[in-house]
Amino acid sequence: MGLDHLERVLTQNLEELKNEGRLKGKEYIITKTKKAEGQRGPRYLLKGKGEQEFIRMNSNSYLGMSLREEVIEAEEKAAKKYGVGPGAVRFISGTFEPHRELEKRLAKFHQREEAMLFSSAYTAVVGTLFPLITPDTIVISDELNHNCIINALRLARPKDKKIYPHLDMPKLEKSIKESIGQAKRLIIVTDGVFSMRGDNAPLHIISDLSKKYDHNFPENILLVVDDSHGIGAFGETGRGTEEHTKAKGVDLLVGTLGKAFGVNGGYVTSGQTVITYLRESAPLYIYSNPISPAEASAALKSLEILDSEKGRDILAHLRQLTKKFAQGLLDSGYEIIKGDHPIVPLMVRDTAKTNKLVNYLQENGILATGLNYPVVPKGDEEIRFQINADHTPYDIEYTLTVLRNYKQRN
Repeated sequence: MGLDHLERVLTQNLEELKNEGRLKGKEYIITKTKKAEGQRGPRYLLKGKGEQEFIRMNSNSYLGMSLREEVIEAEEKAAKKYGVGPGAVRFISGTFEPHRELEKRLAKFHQREEAMLFSSAYTAVVGTLFPLITPDTIVISDELNHNCIINALRLARPKDKKIYPHLDMPKLEKSIKESIGQAKRLIIVTDGVFSMRGDNAPLHIISDLSKKYDHNFPENILLVVDDSHGIGAFGETGRGTEEHTKAKGVDLLVGTLGKAFGVNGGYVTSGQTVITYLRESAPLYIYSNPISPAEASAALKSLEILDSEKGRDILAHLRQLTKKFAQGLLDSGYEIIKGDHPIVPLMVRDTAKTNKLVNYLQENGILATGLNYPVVPKGDEEIRFQINADHTPYDIEYTLTVLRNYKQRN
């Protein structure tokens, strides 16, 4: 036995990805983090780059919680008290007090009866959808939903799957009408904030459509929203797309602890009966270790900060920086997708040009991520900038200056 034949095939596959410009390549390695100092926000050192310092403009840590001293202290204190790992899956021996405290606090934050933690938001989405999709369920999904939703539907194999054009509400309503009489249960699933574009689903309209046609389905219409990029970074108090759109009627809300909360893990929140059922039926919850007690304690501290006056100040600062950056790109002649979320996509619409600009930014001490096909549709190639609350006006202006200089040279 050996791998020689397989390795030849895999090498050919990798070469094809490279020729198509889709090979992600080696990941850079962060060797040191330097805390904010003076007018400069945090800086990062990379392996092989010596003492050159970099601004991260591609981090999901929208509120800068991962570097806040009180969050770090909360995790360190819990690690000393409980150890660094859970030891087992929860139904065997893995539930610690911080896990339940966090679940109760998240449920209260989202004004729901109960919540449950997963090891990540990806597993939260798959773990939630898989048990709820029966052979007599039709699922309707936005065409730009995250990969976790796509794979959840592949695994669950619903009776039928309908994909509507991105944010096209008339087409969504048409798909609902076409499903009447065809299944007992209908699930509408959507991202809250679409991670590649920074735009958001009109949850108020979707929830109204769900209510309008719910009586046509014996087991209801369920509206499931993955708002991993929205919660903590969007809405007046950081409660995400649901708050931003003033929607009422989201049945299951999935969030992450690994973005705005700055830690690790994911969760779903809903009614008591639904969550109890998922605890008993979601394989990715039952058979996966939870996040550590220390991570849960750090997330609790992040949530405490967010849900306070300090949190309101952080969000106001984040919105101000986002507007400054977006307007600066427009003033410099760049195309963006306008929105209120701290994801600011710079549309390049060409793979080679995207890679060239990413390399130029890195040469000038800025870490940004280019998104090419198949992560985004062909023609939508972009650089996704993500504004964080621990950025400073100086950081934003420096990044804009580098981009203006590039524009003038190309």
